[in-house]
Amino acid sequence: MSDSDNVSGSAGADSNDVTVALVGGGTVGSQVARLLLESADDLAARVGRPLRLTGVAVRDTAKPRPGIPADLLTDDAAALAASGADVVVELIGGVSPADEYVRAAIAAGSSVVSANKALMAEQGGDLHEAAEEAGVDLFYEAAVAGAIPLLRPLGDSLAGDRISRVMGIVNGTTNYILTRMDEEGADYADVLADAQALGYAEADPTADVAGLDAAAKAAILASLAFHTRVTLDDVSCEGIENVTAADVAAARDMGFVIKLLAIADVTPDGAGVCVRVHPTMLPRTHPLAAVRGAFNAVFVEADAAGQVMFYGQGAGGEPTASAVLGDLVTAARHRVSGSLGAAASTYNDVAILPATQARTSYYVNFSVTDKPGVLAEIAQVFADNGVSISGVRQEGLTDQASLTIRTHEAVDEALRATVAAVGELDSVREVAGVMRVVGD
Repeated sequence: MSDSDNVSGSAGADSNDVTVALVGGGTVGSQVARLLLESADDLAARVGRPLRLTGVAVRDTAKPRPGIPADLLTDDAAALAASGADVVVELIGGVSPADEYVRAAIAAGSSVVSANKALMAEQGGDLHEAAEEAGVDLFYEAAVAGAIPLLRPLGDSLAGDRISRVMGIVNGTTNYILTRMDEEGADYADVLADAQALGYAEADPTADVAGLDAAAKAAILASLAFHTRVTLDDVSCEGIENVTAADVAAARDMGFVIKLLAIADVTPDGAGVCVRVHPTMLPRTHPLAAVRGAFNAVFVEADAAGQVMFYGQGAGGEPTASAVLGDLVTAARHRVSGSLGAAASTYNDVAILPATQARTSYYVNFSVTDKPGVLAEIAQVFADNGVSISGVRQEGLTDQASLTIRTHEAVDEALRATVAAVGELDSVREVAGVMRVVGD
């Protein structure tokens, strides 16, 4: 049997084929279709039966789609999603109408593979329930960190362990920008413009630079790691728009690098989970500090496994298609064997804490009047708010000074109250910067 017979709309059709409907034929979808065609014999051997592509839903059927036979194209995504294919692959992105298509596929008895981070961050819990009731699989490895095998190791390989923290660089655009700022001393606006010209950033880069993309991925990671439902609304989010070249240079001088991190950790007593995205200072000795350019990496801390890191290409047509095909093969194998993957584990149902309850250490930089007693006055405010100082660095500039204070771990709301109170002192001219520190 030829490759084109294994994966086609009609040629070589057989009741034993595993049928696949592809909703979305863009950058990732076209790569998935191409790889299905080119690797048909290998995929058939891995699954145990041929995979047969029954249709590809696109907005414009007249537009050329390299790698997708024209006779497979349709503009009726709703009908294709509800067609009863063995596996429906959803690659259109966004919450609506993707939500309707996925629910229709599940209702029709199809297993679903998705790369949709926004959908899974917002509706993942409900969709898992629907899939479990219908007796079908729901997989979305490609929704977080592209080609990096991450979600299945979290859900399966580490299922017997207790994870205490997951943190990672899960947005390549922001990591590219911060890497350039660190290596070249460039300004944020200049590097963002370059990233847009190179295609790393969209014309409207808000989802990336404001941290929204990373926040959706953080919700998915936290749900898997801590066996509880976490949605996008539960994630506190700060982007990199206010990170300056001076911030990056100061961090470099102190042996740190600034990264936009998605962080999810559980309280020591296991009663609560805190999930947030924000710029963070990392020691240059930390494994995540070495992740440069548009690459992604996720660092996991667990009781028995210790520290584990996953690293690789986090976006792009081919890397994301690789993750989609991995899920597709698994779902197809389950169809052949009559089995199902494990259901979503949400037994824990712990409290989702606001970011103000997160504990971390900080660097805080003040511009102050250079006169005796200023440091003592500021130190007293820190003590009054229960924030312990671990180090101070002062640089005098004529009648003013730059004062950098390093804290021990403190609750975020206590640090915020401290900074606000110090900012009211007559001797303090400006709160120049506040940056969280992780991994030291």
